[in-house]
Amino acid sequence: MRTEVDRIAEPWGERTPYGRGAPWPVRVDSYLEPGVTAGDVDAWVPTASVLHSNGDAMDVAVARGRIVGVRGSARDRVNHGRLGPKDLFGWQANRSEDRLTTPLVRRGGRLEPCDWDTAMARIVDRSKDSLEAYGPGSIGFYTSGQLFLEEYYTLAVIARAGVGTHHIDGNTRLCTATAAEALKETFGCDGQPASCTDVDHADVLALFGHNMAETQPVLWMRVLDRLAGPEPPRLVCVDPRPTQVARHATVHLAPRPGTNVALLNALLHEIIRTDRIDRDFIDAHTVGFDELAERVADRTPEWAAGICDVPAGAIAEAAEILGDARRLLSTVLQGVYQSHQATAAAVQVNNLQLIRGMLGGPGCGVLQMNGQPSAQNTRECGADGDLPGFRNWENDAHVADLARVWNVEPTDIPSHTAPTPAMQIFRYAEQGSVRMLWTSGTNPAVSLPELERVRGILRRDGLFTVVQDLYLTETARFADVVLPAATWAEKTGTLTNADRTVHLSERAVEPPGDARPDLDIWLEYARWMDFRDRDGRPLVGWHDPESAFEAWKECSRGRPCDYTGLTYDRLRATGGIQWPCTDEAPEGTERLYADGVAWAAPDDCETYGRDLVTGASVSETEYRALNPHGRAVLKAAEYLPPHEATNDEYPLQLTTGRTLYHFHTRTKTGRSPQLRAAAPDVWVETSAAEARRHGVAEGDLVEVTSPRGSVRGRLRITTIRDGLVFLPFHYGYWDTPRGDGPGEDGGRAANETTVTDWDPVSKQPLFKTGVARLTLAERADGAVSPAPTTTASAPADPGAAPPTTGGPAAVARRAPVREASGHERRPHRSAGPLRGGTRDGTQAAGDRRAGRRRARGAPCRDRPRPLVP
Repeated sequence: MRTEVDRIAEPWGERTPYGRGAPWPVRVDSYLEPGVTAGDVDAWVPTASVLHSNGDAMDVAVARGRIVGVRGSARDRVNHGRLGPKDLFGWQANRSEDRLTTPLVRRGGRLEPCDWDTAMARIVDRSKDSLEAYGPGSIGFYTSGQLFLEEYYTLAVIARAGVGTHHIDGNTRLCTATAAEALKETFGCDGQPASCTDVDHADVLALFGHNMAETQPVLWMRVLDRLAGPEPPRLVCVDPRPTQVARHATVHLAPRPGTNVALLNALLHEIIRTDRIDRDFIDAHTVGFDELAERVADRTPEWAAGICDVPAGAIAEAAEILGDARRLLSTVLQGVYQSHQATAAAVQVNNLQLIRGMLGGPGCGVLQMNGQPSAQNTRECGADGDLPGFRNWENDAHVADLARVWNVEPTDIPSHTAPTPAMQIFRYAEQGSVRMLWTSGTNPAVSLPELERVRGILRRDGLFTVVQDLYLTETARFADVVLPAATWAEKTGTLTNADRTVHLSERAVEPPGDARPDLDIWLEYARWMDFRDRDGRPLVGWHDPESAFEAWKECSRGRPCDYTGLTYDRLRATGGIQWPCTDEAPEGTERLYADGVAWAAPDDCETYGRDLVTGASVSETEYRALNPHGRAVLKAAEYLPPHEATNDEYPLQLTTGRTLYHFHTRTKTGRSPQLRAAAPDVWVETSAAEARRHGVAEGDLVEVTSPRGSVRGRLRITTIRDGLVFLPFHYGYWDTPRGDGPGEDGGRAANETTVTDWDPVSKQPLFKTGVARLTLAERADGAVSPAPTTTASAPADPGAAPPTTGGPAAVARRAPVREASGHERRPHRSAGPLRGGTRDGTQAAGDRRAGRRRARGAPCRDRPRPLVP
């Protein structure tokens, strides 16, 4: 059966129901630009998505040397042919007329075109001058979560063993650094224990701060199809916003932001109190249970209710569902990672999973999710705060082993102190000790907190900045040298998704003008700098993506993320394969820790851990005493109130987040006609009670002001909890007259308002725990909010806004998406996409069962009070 579906108005498409343990049916989604037919396509080139972390495999349609569309890969283990809206339409950004096609250098205060030799000579001269005058610590590298493994690994070798700096990090620090730290704190090592296939088997799914429907829409399609089939799972959702996940949940807990640890401690309390624990598993595979049980002994639902502003009965009901699960899958994302006590909260989710003994089997595990397509690669390759191969920078044997792989002296690899996280790199640039900063594939002038301060850093006369990107981003406008980079489908490489699935992305078309792949740029830099190993040979001995991949395989050999069983030819033949993939596990590894925790022993672990409250390092001696046999660590955490509390001047809590139709700072999705039309501008969300309290209405232009700055946007009134104001963080200034910052009409970027504060363990900035006030700037006078109506931003009043379809102009440009399925479609019971804030379809399967009631946190009726422990 073939159907045509508007995938802006119905972003998750049609249902293909299936039952627990059954295979997920195939449904192939495709989109070709208007006027192009399948017969016009010259080649279908395999790749995977770079606009979220699910790793949706797809084929790029090429006709006459240009991309003309995409289709999902039916054989792939991740998506079974499905594509989300960003997959279907985001590729059009590759062809944007404002792509960078030649290097630029700053002369007389202006960026002017030049050739590659001129640009590289300027970078190399400044690099050598900085190294000679100030040493390796004067150079910093800040990269992305959207490049390829081969590029990250090459950058890591150059930065660590070539330049010799420990100032290297990725924008994954803003996104999922907490995921890595939580896994290391519990399991001694990074690496996602579970698999996306666990959705097929779980009878309970618990989503903590994870708006899966918008951040990973294809994985949400998998959940929706389970909900529509026999034996649907029950959902527990923790989120202050009325997301699609919340609307399908059996229990929706909407806590006050910054109180996740209190809520999780209460859930742990109830599960332990009611003896819904697996004592044999705890005794055999964990340490620390007695301390955890003591810590949460008096953390009752009633105690948490007073802090979180969630009914105690709802907390108890959620604990009962989690405690009675036979196969429990928990997922975590930005609602935890970017909030107060981020690592402490994420670790409590791990604790919950472990005390239930739910690890390593089908439907049993935890996914400390990533937000970006290759965030996992930055971590495993060492392009962030970790050493390559999940080696421990505090373990001399690990450093020596890495030195062996690179054929350098161990002292050539900076390991005398902790690697520098992104926020500290920018602080050093502000202070003047970092004098050269090379940014690749990311846009900190929009994505970092407290943007006025960030712009001040980038403007500093003493800071030499290199920006390597696709467009003249807000950050590139401050640069001394801008390098035009090739992007996805214009280069070859591998990327690893959130459940460790490795995909090969092939080059489909030529990059525009003189744009070059990031790998080629760094290889050229290494040649110009003449980096050598201890035998005088070139430090970087590879020359193309495949030889770089082979070099990485040797670095990964014997490590938790072992790639030695993978080759480009195998990935071409089979599609995505999960690491570790070795001679012993040639088909890859679906789940980690099926036979017990493997990498937590003191000699093997990636870290000895940190104190979850202070961030202080745990010494090797302390770790050996705690965990001599290498078990999972049940680490307790005390709840502490957020650092910034509401007051009379700033009575609202402020949180930021994503929307389904955009990715990060919109440099790609904002150049797709359909995606841009679906969410064209920034908006502000608050509840009906708060709107009345502040004298504002749907569509009004309002100003959100924090102690740091302000943003203006049209108001959308939703069923978000009272006392909260929400801003989407995607919107910057590249498509405004000024181009690099606020104009006379005020701020547009949410991070004008966010606080410079970070988690003490993961060093991840806290974008979800600020304070603000809301004021009227201009009455609507017929204007409507640009917020989508299909997602968490659906209006509380269904008639308040027209349904999201991308607008008439976008619809005229958009041919329908084809969804092809080989099965006979049955009537289904899951709720369809929202239109105008109401359900389109019957009640969710989870709501239909006899005797089940939906419970959700009641909105706060008063302005939020300062929190107390």
